[in-house]
Amino acid sequence: MFVLELTYTAPVERADALMKEHVAWLDEQYAAGVFIASGRKNPRDGGVILAVGEGRERIEAIAAADPFAAHRVCAYRITEFIATKTASELASFQQELPDR
Repeated sequence: MFVLELTYTAPVERADALMKEHVAWLDEQYAAGVFIASGRKNPRDGGVILAVGEGRERIEAIAAADPFAAHRVCAYRITEFIATKTASELASFQQELPDR
């Protein structure tokens, strides 16, 4: 599982101008089963996305395709983690620790 943290690198007005494209991109990733949650940070200096599967290289490519990233409105920080415990509604996303 991945946490994608977006931090705006341009004025929020530039993000607002690209919001329709950004939301369409989000919708594509939800439809593909990659994103499971997303939203603005508070205070509004970026956003957070939870993503599953695909592998780190694929998640990085998906993030690079975000109109916010393509137009240099935000920077991404991607953190991979192993979701060994989840709420019951997210049980299908639980992962096993790899053997050492």
